[in-house]
Amino acid sequence: VWLAERIDGQLKRKVALKLPRLAWGGSLGERLARERDILATLAHANIARLYDAGVDQQGRPYLAMEYVEGQPIDVHCRERSLPLRARIGLLLQVCDAVAHAHSRLVVHRDLKPSNILVTGEGQVRLLDFGIAKLLADERSAVATALTQLSGRALTPDYASPEQIRG
Repeated sequence: VWLAERIDGQLKRKVALKLPRLAWGGSLGERLARERDILATLAHANIARLYDAGVDQQGRPYLAMEYVEGQPIDVHCRERSLPLRARIGLLLQVCDAVAHAHSRLVVHRDLKPSNILVTGEGQVRLLDFGIAKLLADERSAVATALTQLSGRALTPDYASPEQIRG
């Protein structure tokens, strides 16, 4: 993910540009397309917004996302020595974002501190729906393989028991 800025003079805004390296291949294009489709259904204050998606001049898919200037939730809490009430307030924001995704039949499947940033104003943003599952999607059986242990698209320390068991 790269920090990028629009340069056409129309709209000045920093974005987080999810752009794979040239060497990346395989099903990455399909995965980014699925992530794009999922993010397009999610409009919530605590979920990083999708601004644009497409294919660059070299044929690589990309996603232009809201750039969130913040820290992972665990670092934010630790560095500020937040009291329990403030930590619970952040957790409630995370729960609200996850509930919104679930109401749209989206399961994130990669909730971990590095995918939950907190801004300087104390606002949570949930990021990275790269291995999310859309429950109503006919391709969900194929997508599920992304988070099986053999596929390794999971973070063992934060994966659900179901993902670890495959």
